[in-house]
Amino acid sequence: MCPSGRSLLSGTAAANSDFRSAFDALDADRDGKISREDLRAFYAGFCNGGDEDEMIGMMISMADSNRDGFVQYEEFERVLGYKKKAAATEVMEDVFRVMDKDGDGRLSHEDLKNYMKWAGFSASDEDIRAMIKLGGGDENGGVSFDGLLKILAVA
Repeated sequence: MCPSGRSLLSGTAAANSDFRSAFDALDADRDGKISREDLRAFYAGFCNGGDEDEMIGMMISMADSNRDGFVQYEEFERVLGYKKKAAATEVMEDVFRVMDKDGDGRLSHEDLKNYMKWAGFSASDEDIRAMIKLGGGDENGGVSFDGLLKILAVA
């Protein structure tokens, strides 16, 4: 359960929701599709400068099967579904690195709280502690990458 009160795995069928939380994290304007602007907003909120345009263009073109310039959930899921574990892991590793502000390989309470706030989810300290516990971490050490996958139920 997400701090907002809705399930991180929204949707009626598990197969249709495997990647929903990752998709929702990237869909910054919540319009149901991922655009270049959504990805720029995602990376701008966490990266220390640099030119992400080439990487963003590759991400969009890799997934945009109907060539409309956007990635709808079905396209996102299809791309990740081909090599589900490897592709999901690669995407989630990028998300993890963005969230891990100090680069220590663990998401601290503060890392998770900042990310949840940035993503537009209201999360109390109790919610964050519960997420860390769900991910197999502890309040002092935070949660590992594998723990993040458990939190998001992507594993």
